[in-house]
Amino acid sequence: MTAQLLIGPLLRRVVGDRATIWVETTAPALVRVEAEGGGAGSTPTFSAYGHHYAIVIVEGLRPDASSAYRVFLDDQPVWPSPESTYPPSVIRTRPADDAAAPVRLIFGSCREATPSSNSRKLPPDALDAYSRRLMADPQNPDLRPDLVVLLGDQVYADNTSAKVRRFLKKRRRPTPDAPDDQVVTFDEYTKLYLESWRDPEVRWLFATVPSVMIFDDHELIDDWNTSESWHQEMLAKPWWIERITGGLASYWVYQHLGNLSPDELAADPLFQKVTTVDDATDLLHEFGRTVDNHEQPYQWSYSLDIGRTRLVMLDNRCSRVLTPDRREMLPADEWNWFVNRAHGEYDHLVVGSSLPWLMPPAIHYLEAWNESTAASRNPRVAAAAEKLRRAVDLEHWAAFSRSFNALGELFRRLGEGGTGSPGHRVGAGGAYAAPASISVLSGDVHHSYVAEADFGTKMSTPVMQLTCSPVHNQVPAFMRPLMRFSWSRAAAHGLSAVARTAGVKRPAWKWKRLAGPYFGNAISTLRLNGLDATARVEGTNTDGDLFQVAEVTYPR
Repeated sequence: MTAQLLIGPLLRRVVGDRATIWVETTAPALVRVEAEGGGAGSTPTFSAYGHHYAIVIVEGLRPDASSAYRVFLDDQPVWPSPESTYPPSVIRTRPADDAAAPVRLIFGSCREATPSSNSRKLPPDALDAYSRRLMADPQNPDLRPDLVVLLGDQVYADNTSAKVRRFLKKRRRPTPDAPDDQVVTFDEYTKLYLESWRDPEVRWLFATVPSVMIFDDHELIDDWNTSESWHQEMLAKPWWIERITGGLASYWVYQHLGNLSPDELAADPLFQKVTTVDDATDLLHEFGRTVDNHEQPYQWSYSLDIGRTRLVMLDNRCSRVLTPDRREMLPADEWNWFVNRAHGEYDHLVVGSSLPWLMPPAIHYLEAWNESTAASRNPRVAAAAEKLRRAVDLEHWAAFSRSFNALGELFRRLGEGGTGSPGHRVGAGGAYAAPASISVLSGDVHHSYVAEADFGTKMSTPVMQLTCSPVHNQVPAFMRPLMRFSWSRAAAHGLSAVARTAGVKRPAWKWKRLAGPYFGNAISTLRLNGLDATARVEGTNTDGDLFQVAEVTYPR
């Protein structure tokens, strides 16, 4: 069988004169990528669950260049398609000494499949809109991002489109009780990525602009790892083991592999194994099972540097500590890794967190109260709190108070700077200077906003919460007034009083909303230039074009 390109190419990481290109093919093949003006790489596909993948490391790229590239399968050209009317897909490298070059990130979360394959009528897709705008002027440096940062719910395993549901009806379910409208097996997960990533505009964007990703809950199931009791209940369902193993294995193949640099790929033991066996199905199945049970530790969090900007992406889901009296977003080893990565030589720290750190104050207090009451010694009180936690998704940083407080304390220490502090840029006399900015990029909550933390001390470093959600989804209209009210002083005052009855203390810092909330589909841009940062939120109008919703520059 002659191999064809099924999904991709996805341009994932560009590091110096190297880049990684991810593809899925219809059959085993040798995948080769050639860039104009220099730069090439090739690798055979690896196989798992009857599917075929490759991640090609392209080496020898020219610095500070935009190089069109071609993809070959067994010497047959497959990309770009001869019928394509889109601009060429290119690999853009940064200058050899790029410390002074601006960094531009676009980000967002929660993207359901395209309207043509979805029974719900959703507003225009913001990622499609961004892609079309970039196509119109692909060399414009003010439009072209260095990186697309996707912050969760790239696919919806538990809220499938009509097209996927028709596919599921034709399949035999893995167990009699398995849901017939949700994906469960690895092969079923592949249909979600096929549906979403073959959207023509998105396919071109992913082939042209590097991207990194992190999961949230819907890649697996709504409320994934909400609590210890939730996890135990799911383990009792016969179909859950197949769901979690297939979900984690497919996430590793489709999303996580591309997050790794060429050197990190070479150091990843699982990647080395799956690319040297004839069939990696058993390896990936066992990997998914043991990672979920924490038998085999695996770190989904990762970091990368672009110029003088450090991006650290945090796993807010898979590795949570769920013990009621010591809930934490990250286990101790991974938290220590994060603290180490928060130190170093850079100007701007950007933290990718699928769940917002700073929520509307009223919701913050509600979640903190719920966490406290869920740990009550009174079984009835604890059970009622657990029921509420799941019903209204009270599972953000505020509901993991140890981690919420630790993250804020880390930011405070970084922002204060000074000799002997965990600062970054070396200033006059060898003293450490604080970062120029700290930005937390988040999604999940189906509205977009910009908020700033106030630590009550002299800090030259602004600490910002930048939330952009959804890219292609919507929040029910009846919930919007409630979410707006949750930002009000009256709501915060009332819920803080309720939280105090459960022993919840006020946070050691305050925060205020600078822009939003905006409830339409949106994509956001963070531009870091020298020591300045600008965050912009853009929504989609009924014609599918972008318009500016808000722009905040900091430090102000």
